[in-house]
Amino acid sequence: MTQPASRSTPDILCVGSVLWDIIGRCTSDMQHGADMPGRITRLPGGVAMNIAMTLARFGMKPAVLSAVGRDAEGDELVLACGHLGLITDHLYRSEDLPTDRYMAVEGANGLTAAIADAHSLEAAGDKILRPLVTGPLGTNEAPFEGPIALDGNLKLALLDEIATHPAFSRADLRVAPASPGKAERLRPFLSHARGTLYVNLEEAGLLCQDVFDESAAAAEALLARGAARVLVTDGGKSATEADASGACTQVPPRVTVARVTGAGDTFMAAHIAAEARGEDREHALASALRAAATYVSGEPPL
Repeated sequence: MTQPASRSTPDILCVGSVLWDIIGRCTSDMQHGADMPGRITRLPGGVAMNIAMTLARFGMKPAVLSAVGRDAEGDELVLACGHLGLITDHLYRSEDLPTDRYMAVEGANGLTAAIADAHSLEAAGDKILRPLVTGPLGTNEAPFEGPIALDGNLKLALLDEIATHPAFSRADLRVAPASPGKAERLRPFLSHARGTLYVNLEEAGLLCQDVFDESAAAAEALLARGAARVLVTDGGKSATEADASGACTQVPPRVTVARVTGAGDTFMAAHIAAEARGEDREHALASALRAAATYVSGEPPL
């Protein structure tokens, strides 16, 4: 099978996990230890991948920077990326690291459990950033000037380096943790007041070492801790976008939840795409919430 041509000039870079999502879904509530009938799917996934796929659906040209093994699963994954309209020319293809995987179990009551095996991405380290440091996407002297979406599957030391690295000095950084367990990896972007952070209520609490009842309070606390700009989501209750100029809080559309894995990535990508279209604060937040609601409901993407 011939891989689709992917060589093109990207208008956004998605840096982080590109892997296979293995998701088991059950239409009934799932409890600890349950053994239930359902469906198991394998799809291209990972935070950076999910963001890139959504951006492509909205007409943008994303390039993915990640580590993908030179194994059969890696070849198949790169092929799938090409079919989805993603630029894969700048992937780090490792001879000795296997392609990463993520496994989750979901019930009607939400996510039951998940395991992210992103060890190859962590082991590759700054090798995935070479196209931004030594070209062709940018250099220290001529940094990439477009938006860059980063995810928290990168090690803390690497994220800390990115927050101050000259090759990222002109980029519009958009940053999200890969999961609540990795939320504290975003601390460098608080310390250096860089980028836009996309977090849920739990992740905001971990970053602030506090507990919040609603998104607006969490957003205010993150700004007080040094964040330049934040978007905080609280499931179906509310979402807040805030920076030094002010804040906007909205309630998401009410939908029946059919899936949850990837919802946050869809929200982030839809918001980036809305701003790229020139939408203002309120309209961009509304567009992102609609896209996330459509995704969660299981309906085909708009």
